[in-house]
Amino acid sequence: MVPLQSPVAALTAPVAQTPSNKIRIARIALAVPRLNTTTTAVGGGGHLLPPANSSNDARPPRTEPALTTATLDHLDLLEQQSVFIFREAFRHFDRMCMLWSIGKDSTVLLWLARKAFFGHIPFPLVHIDTSYKLPEMIEYRDRLAREYKLTMIYGQDEVSIKDGNTYPATAHLAADDPRKVTRKQCCALLKSGALKATLQGTGVRRRLNLTNGKYDIDMDREPWHGVIVGARSDEEGSRSKERYFSPRDKNNAWDVGDQPPELWNQFKTDFAPGTHVRIHPLLDWTELNIWEYIKRENIPTVSLYYDQGDGTRYRSLGCGPCQTPIDSKAKNVDDIIAELKSGKLKNIAERSGRAQDQEGRGGLEDLRRDGYM
Repeated sequence: MVPLQSPVAALTAPVAQTPSNKIRIARIALAVPRLNTTTTAVGGGGHLLPPANSSNDARPPRTEPALTTATLDHLDLLEQQSVFIFREAFRHFDRMCMLWSIGKDSTVLLWLARKAFFGHIPFPLVHIDTSYKLPEMIEYRDRLAREYKLTMIYGQDEVSIKDGNTYPATAHLAADDPRKVTRKQCCALLKSGALKATLQGTGVRRRLNLTNGKYDIDMDREPWHGVIVGARSDEEGSRSKERYFSPRDKNNAWDVGDQPPELWNQFKTDFAPGTHVRIHPLLDWTELNIWEYIKRENIPTVSLYYDQGDGTRYRSLGCGPCQTPIDSKAKNVDDIIAELKSGKLKNIAERSGRAQDQEGRGGLEDLRRDGYM
């Protein structure tokens, strides 16, 4: 069990060392540097050099408040906790990747990962492409991947898509037609199945070539054991049962009743070799926290989240045929924050526009037990 340090306690903790081919695990600072902040020089070993006009004279007495949790705002505390989880995960898993759905939560996760590792993410980002995402979502994914120089990989169930074994391709069939594919069955194939095959290395992985902007077949077929996910406990019932470090079995299946306890500031990071573990740095964030952080950090998001003039917007993004917009006149981040604070949406589930969640008795939890994000 590793203690989840408070941001203040982390300041005095020793700097953990990693092998030379990995990034040093840094202390959590009072304010994790903004990504648009530049420093003038870096010395050997990655230590910041003092300003050119500095001297060895004793520093004058501090005039700012002492560093305590009372001097940090809530977003700072959430940010630093997430950064700490990223760095702990990187220490413990040799083969790690991060899922990026292109939605607001996983894009905040992407931003935090860049902060945790000083602008460079030392592991691949993985997107499961169902072929039914709206075009601007895919354009946004590839634009940010090029801009941030990400190791961007996507996986896909190419066979089911080619054979028309999907909900959109069979939606016209009668309910009792054996060829008909329900929304949940479609998710099980195009999302859960494709995700498992991609993570285990049994499916085709395609990697973005940053030079020509095209995707090439990735020769790396080794499985990833640590998988970072942007799940939040307040988003949906089954996700509230998650842990920061949540083990799965060899088939990526989730046994909800067999999760390690995480009491107070303790969580388990040591698992048997080869154990597949989902890691959730955003577990304690709320929908409002996400949008407040997007505003503070000026994080780019997909325009589908905003009213384009017809009085609707998407609150949660998924596949085009299975997502429905909500009535909203929120045209920007400030409007969304005000809308959430007004209480207008307090009795409406965040994923209420995702049709597959409403299908069958188990809803999303059935899919998640079988390996879904």
